Parts: sequence; C-alpha cells; structure tokens
Amino acid sequence: MRDFAAELQQRHDAGLYRVRRHIDGPHRPALNADGEPVLAFCSNDYLGLASHPELVAAASAGLSLHGLGGAASHLICGHHSEHHRLEETLAAFTRRSGALFFSTGYMANVGVITALAGKGDTIFSDALNHASIIDGCRLSGARVQVYPHCDMTTLESQLAGTGGHKLVVTDGVFSMDGDVAPLRKLAALCRQYDALLIVDDAHGFGCVGPDGRGSVLEAGLDEDEVPLVVGTLGKAFGTSGAFVAGPPLLLDYLVQKARSYIYTTAMPPALATASCKSVELVEHGQQRRNQLSRLINRFRAEAAAMGYELMPSATPIQPIMIGNPHEAVRLSQSLEQQGILVTAIRPPTVPQGESRLRVTFSAAHTDEQLDQLLAALADCAPQPIRQQALVTA
Repeated sequence: MRDFAAELQQRHDAGLYRVRRHIDGPHRPALNADGEPVLAFCSNDYLGLASHPELVAAASAGLSLHGLGGAASHLICGHHSEHHRLEETLAAFTRRSGALFFSTGYMANVGVITALAGKGDTIFSDALNHASIIDGCRLSGARVQVYPHCDMTTLESQLAGTGGHKLVVTDGVFSMDGDVAPLRKLAALCRQYDALLIVDDAHGFGCVGPDGRGSVLEAGLDEDEVPLVVGTLGKAFGTSGAFVAGPPLLLDYLVQKARSYIYTTAMPPALATASCKSVELVEHGQQRRNQLSRLINRFRAEAAAMGYELMPSATPIQPIMIGNPHEAVRLSQSLEQQGILVTAIRPPTVPQGESRLRVTFSAAHTDEQLDQLLAALADCAPQPIRQQALVTA
C-alpha cells in the first residue's frame, strides 16, 4: 500500500505543506481567520465586490423569486431564464456573439480544451498557464507542446513544424506572475499558422481593458482574432461561476461536447441574478479601477525602495520573489503574526526556485491598510532588506 503518511511528511520537510484557514463573516480586506482579526492581501476580490450590498440584495431577490437549487443539468431542465439572461449580459460585456455559463473556471477550461482537441491534435500551452489549463491539456489526449513563458519565437517554430488541427491556449493575465500575455502577437501567429486561440482572462476581467472588459479588448482584438475567451465570476466580479464567450458555432459545439458543462447540475439561478448585477457594477466601476491602480503604483514604489524583488506586473497581482520555499513560509508567517495575511506560493504552483509571496490588491483596500502592509514588510524583511529599508528611511 502506498505510504501516504511518508509523502505528507516529505511535503512538510520541503516546506510545501498546505493548510486551510477558517474565515468568518463576509469577504473584505479586514477578516477573521481562525478566530483572529487579519488584514488580507491575498484575495482575488480585485474590485471589492464580494460583499457589495447591491450584489447581496440581488442574490436575496433572486432567491425569493427563483428558489435555491439548480435542480438538473443545463441539458435536462436546469437551464433557467436567469442563466440565459446572464449569458446574454456576458456576451454584451465581452463584445462577443454569445456566452456559456459554467459552474467554475476549472470546469470551463477543462471542458473547452477537451471538447476542442483530442487524439491526433496538438495543443500549444504557455509554461506558466493555470493548472486548470494544464489539466485540460492532459485530459484531452492531444499532443501537448509547452512553450517558454511568452516566448513567441519558440511558439512560432513549434507552430510552423506542426500539421493538423492546432490549438493555442494561454492565460490573459497570469495568475502567479501578474503579467499579461502578448496577445496581439499570439493572434497573428495563430492566424498565420491556422491555429485556434483560446484566452483564459480570469484575472483580467474587471481590472484590465476598457470598462474592465479584459486583456483581449485591451489589445484591440475581436472575436475573429481570438475566437474564445474564458472568464470567472469569482474574482473581480465578486460572485461565483465562470463563462466562455465566443461565436455561435463554437458555443453550440461546446454544448454538445464539453463534458464538464453537460454532466453537472446547473448553478443556482439566484447566483446568475446576482452576477448580472455584478457585470453592471464592473462596467461602471472606473472609480474602483482608478483606486486599484493608485494602490498598486504606491506599493510597487515603496516595496521596491525597501529592496524587495518585485515582478513586472501592473495588475492587482504583485508577487514578491523569495526563491526558497522555507523563507517564503517564514515571511508569510511573520506577516500573519502582525495581522497581515499574505500567502506563500510554492511549487508545484510555481516553478522550483521561484517561491514567492503573492500580494494581491482590492479596490476596497485603503491607504491606511496599505500603510500597515508596508510597515509589516519592513519589519519582517530578511536582514539585508531590513538594513536597506532603514537606510532609505
């Protein structure tokens, strides 16, 4: 029998063991975690909408009108009029022909990739794509070629040397680095070498692009150039679920073939009601995006002045590169002792030697809360950084 206990101990010893926290109350920057008050800089609630009163009211109204459970899959009797209204709302928001509402972003990526590629086909995937994309590629049965992160020269060579049906899939905003894919170049290569391009913009929608419409529209690309975009509603939109937006032909194909869409109970209709309201708040949320940008710029300037190694990101995802997983955990724990919750990200989520603190910002954060984070980072820093911070001060 496999020695599961030994494997768990190995994870402990390598600094890779993970634990869950118990969070009480609504999600906002000030939380109770395991019974202790903390200030969270680790959420994906980028616009601060997760506990917005208008979303709570919309969900409550939806529950009164439509009940709770989804009752059946979309293809039996679970496709509610509220699901359809949300799909129409998302299609308009993304400037696309249509959309499909999935239960989770993971299910959306796995469903789309396994439906559109299979044995005999080839998928080209960025080395830093999200785990849901990686798993979709593996489950598809297609040949998978991984290209170095945002390396368009290598990707072009791979595409040029490959025949048959080709699929290129990438994050729009990369979840652990916070940088943005070179979407215009990707679209040009896919057009040149007859490959289907899919962009997972889970971390871009709400924060990036005109009215928060995502990195694809920020790059000036349309449905012809990027046929399918994937998004999640549990990040900047503040609700839950996911969607795929694109042309009618591909969406119809997904309805017939995407197993993670076909064989699961539909999400509660009231959740779709709340999500329609969240799209409206995102679309008219430029003040929130301005606040977010201001916080990010200030953090980058002051954390870099302390000597911390930041990554080239203009998005709410602001990783601090540490390298050693034990040191990343130590720093995360030291911050938590000062009431600041920032997660240590370690392999296999990131490559070996690239453990980091994943600092994320929300429009709900205040300048005073950012002051607390920066003070704690200065106090908890490794010795060389602390000395530099004192010199700078």
